[in-house]
Amino acid sequence: MSTLARDLRYAFRAFGKSPAFSVAAILSLAIGIGATTAIFSIISALLLHPLPYKDADRLVIMWNTSPGLGITRDWFSSAQYFDIKNNHHGFEQVGLAIGGNYNLTGEGEPERVGVVRVSSNLLPLLGAQPAQGRLFVPDDNRYGGPNVVILGYGIWARRYASNPHMVGRHITINTHDYEVIGVLPKSFSLPREVMPTLDGAEQCDLLLPMPQIPTFTTDRGHEDYNIVGKLKPGVTLEQARAEMNTITARLRQDHPDVYPPNGGLTFVILPLLEQVVGNVRHTLWLLLAAVGCVLLIACVNVANLLLSRAMGRQKEVAVRTAVGASTGRIIRQLLTESVLLALCGGALGVLFAFISIHWTHVLGPNSVPRLAEISVRGDALLFTLLISIASGILFGLAPALRIARVDVLTTLKDSERGSAGASAMWGRGNNLRRLLVIAELAISVVVLIVAGLLLRSFIRLQHVDPGFNPSNVLTLELTLSGDKYKDPVVARAACHQLLDHLEQLPGAVTAGGVSSLPLSAMYAWGPITVEGRIPPLGEKFINADERVVAGHYFETMQIPLLKGRFFNDQDTVDKLPVAIVDEFMAEQLWPNQDPLGKRVSFGDLAAKPVWTTVVGVVGRIRQDTLDADSRIALYMPHSQYISRLLNIVLRTTVNPESLTSAVSHELHEVDRDLPLYGVVTMDQRVAESLSRRRFTAVLLAMFAAFALALAAIGIYGVMAYLVIQGAREIGIRMALGATQPNVLRLVVRQGMTLALTGVAIGLIAALVFSRLVSGLLFGVKSTDPLTFTLVAVLLTIVALIASYIPARRATRIDPMISLRSE
Repeated sequence: MSTLARDLRYAFRAFGKSPAFSVAAILSLAIGIGATTAIFSIISALLLHPLPYKDADRLVIMWNTSPGLGITRDWFSSAQYFDIKNNHHGFEQVGLAIGGNYNLTGEGEPERVGVVRVSSNLLPLLGAQPAQGRLFVPDDNRYGGPNVVILGYGIWARRYASNPHMVGRHITINTHDYEVIGVLPKSFSLPREVMPTLDGAEQCDLLLPMPQIPTFTTDRGHEDYNIVGKLKPGVTLEQARAEMNTITARLRQDHPDVYPPNGGLTFVILPLLEQVVGNVRHTLWLLLAAVGCVLLIACVNVANLLLSRAMGRQKEVAVRTAVGASTGRIIRQLLTESVLLALCGGALGVLFAFISIHWTHVLGPNSVPRLAEISVRGDALLFTLLISIASGILFGLAPALRIARVDVLTTLKDSERGSAGASAMWGRGNNLRRLLVIAELAISVVVLIVAGLLLRSFIRLQHVDPGFNPSNVLTLELTLSGDKYKDPVVARAACHQLLDHLEQLPGAVTAGGVSSLPLSAMYAWGPITVEGRIPPLGEKFINADERVVAGHYFETMQIPLLKGRFFNDQDTVDKLPVAIVDEFMAEQLWPNQDPLGKRVSFGDLAAKPVWTTVVGVVGRIRQDTLDADSRIALYMPHSQYISRLLNIVLRTTVNPESLTSAVSHELHEVDRDLPLYGVVTMDQRVAESLSRRRFTAVLLAMFAAFALALAAIGIYGVMAYLVIQGAREIGIRMALGATQPNVLRLVVRQGMTLALTGVAIGLIAALVFSRLVSGLLFGVKSTDPLTFTLVAVLLTIVALIASYIPARRATRIDPMISLRSE
């Protein structure tokens, strides 16, 4: 310990003698280690720590899929829930949930809240314990059972001011009275993934029991439920999936009218953690690889700094060796200095990581799952300590071994003469330094190309035509719930009244409504039948998106009319039903035909067809995401097909947000109990749909900028050092007649040789590594020539500038002074 203490004191004194070197090295390492710690903290919270539920490693979520019908992820019917519950023996428990948005009225302002109906076993399955009152019991799920509700912690604290006496009180939900029987603790919340159709809500505010109506065990038509299961101890995921395949095979055989052969019905089982994290897993590993490259470049830079510094300490090491210091003792001292540098960089890097995590919370609320759980925890600090020590050894070992093998007699003799000896500018002693520069340039090329591909992909995505014009459009959600709107005539009248009032506002142009707003995670689809169409062999039915529209929806969203007409006031319930289809549906179902006048039927295929006539064709829109094509779609008029949940859209000539208060006034003029919620501009919805890609692209661009800066510093540092070490050789050349341009070209050529070699190696490596991100790209190939060319040119220019500055300094060397000093 005393020896270590002496080594540390000596190291601190050495740093004090070279403050510029120490600051440069610590800052370089802080950037690399801090960024690595921040990304590791995110990975640790999202991927390495279990979900905050009891037996989280045994929790799974299930999805209903029919690949043959283009359904890759759907919810379940209540009958399918019992198919699984009664026939699958690998589950300890199976719970059911369905989400929605309800109006909470009575005490305080009307509010739109997220509500989830659950089977009585779902909360115990997740390990929930009430903070007050009780949880649901089986009798609460009884059809005609009591109207009871459990409050989530958030709404209990926000709306009811953490009232300790809420249990037993009554609240009004969708105009019905409910008794509060419990309050959930702050530490518990339902995962977003078990709350289907919870449109626009980020959390569950209220929980209601799941009433088991008489048709609950037989209804296969309404696939609106999510299923969560807990595997029995010892049951593997593969075993559970094999048993599920047996169940779905039996269902396809027993119910061919519901599950056609061409559909390929399958129930998919996923670990709940995998579902929560989603496709962010690959992005996180990509970011970790990027920051690892930045850290490696920082280590290379510091290694080069240490090599340069080591050349100036040769005499010191030679003297210590001459008086009896062993090679091992000298290596230990030098490694102590490099590890101490790394630990200082790591300490500063932790501060950088805290700042990065703070900005992650600010910038990525809808881009990062489990955001509230992300912090710099103990495992991240331990990771920082280990990575700091490893980095110190990594960048310190080569300089330590190099200087420890110094020839004592030669070094002392050369120091007396003042000769640079083997350290001359083009001597072989500098090969290691050159190799390190080539390596960091090659790594920088890979990072820059991957970042460039993702940035180009993001830019391409921003310019995708969504099929509508989002500019100057305000959106809000309208739900006409409760007894007063049970009559469709009353519901339609309220909707049309609101749209008429909105169109009269100053600055308003047109207003409309739609049941499923684009880019809002709202969608509804169902099977359709086309009159006169002979389906291919094995096809039972096809699916189409179904959207109910009101008012001037198409005009407001500026979705173009390609054929026929829009809906009008004559399309009423007492007239023949009509529909508008998108161009994709027209192309798929009536190729080379006029779709106007064609008829389709949708809904229960077992019932007698109710034919709907196509009266118009509109442009295709991007419904789900900008980077994925939508299904075929048809639109139905609100005047014929009632929808009590509509997304209102209002096109304006002014800033849409400036009309929010006026819209609220008009809404309350229609019904004072209707809450104003989901008020967002369409531009904001488009931006939000790109948030995860933007988050990834921004982070990678930042890391690429770090890599570029460190690479520039690296090549500049090496060339500056080589110029200093080669001053005597340059002086001799100039004394023999070399001109300043000759020297300039000579030095720049040396730097550009290193740069071009590193760029060439990096381009080859990028051809391999860029394929790993091909799944994250849109509209750009992983071998995109423009990106590769721009990165190569950029690094070449940066290297040229970094080489030119030391070269200019070399041309100002006075040959007489240089030779006299020797």
